Amino acid sequence: MRIVSLNAWGGLLYEPLMRYLVDVDADVLCLQEVGRTPGSQANWLIYRDHGVELMQRVNFFEDLKAALPAHDAFFLPVARGDLFDGDRPIASEFGLATFVRRTHPIIGHAAGFVHGEFSAGGYGPHPRSRNAHCIRLFDYERGYPITIAHMHGLRDLEGKGDTPARRQQANALVDLIRQVKKDGDRLVVCGDFNVLPDSETFKILGGLGLVDLVTSGGHDDTRTSHYRKQPRFADYMLVTPNVEVIAFDPIAEPEVSDHRALLLDLR
Repeated sequence: MRIVSLNAWGGLLYEPLMRYLVDVDADVLCLQEVGRTPGSQANWLIYRDHGVELMQRVNFFEDLKAALPAHDAFFLPVARGDLFDGDRPIASEFGLATFVRRTHPIIGHAAGFVHGEFSAGGYGPHPRSRNAHCIRLFDYERGYPITIAHMHGLRDLEGKGDTPARRQQANALVDLIRQVKKDGDRLVVCGDFNVLPDSETFKILGGLGLVDLVTSGGHDDTRTSHYRKQPRFADYMLVTPNVEVIAFDPIAEPEVSDHRALLLDLR
């Protein structure tokens, strides 16, 4: 089974990103920063926040569904806020997307907020609401289930250090996973956690037997050249000991976001 986790950056690097997501042929895609704008026929709008402007693919989730017809698709928004066509605001949803190849039936799943609540009236002040999605699949070929969860961790303007909100976030993620995972399941947890490698988040997740493949494998960068700041950790992928890791790589090329895609082959 192949699992890819990626903060897709709102589809900003759309063409190389879409080629990669099709060509990588993942069984499960765990994507953060995905948007959807029902009713808009535009291709691109502008996101504005504290002097930052970024182009956003207007109906990125629909684009992904069209490119991945062999996968079941889930969109889990955290907020509905404004993107801009010039000075004209257009309401757009923003959140997580999960794609699962239909040859792997979904036998359980849960979604919930790990920080805050759904915001229907704007993206809100930082640190903004965040959610997570957990699915339980069955592998017909090998005859066993596997549980996979991903999260987009809260962004704090003060940095990626531990805070009470991040501690609560990690505990909420564990609670969500426990709603879905059964004893003995192989477990994979991934996403853009927005924490440092020494975060207590990993101690909390360690209570589920999880070990991070980024830091334990000696990888020291999960960002691309489009990200110019330090530190260069944000994205992680953790597994339980019963997961046989065939290959794991924070993909340096092609660059499809300001985050690297995390690719895991397992059995």
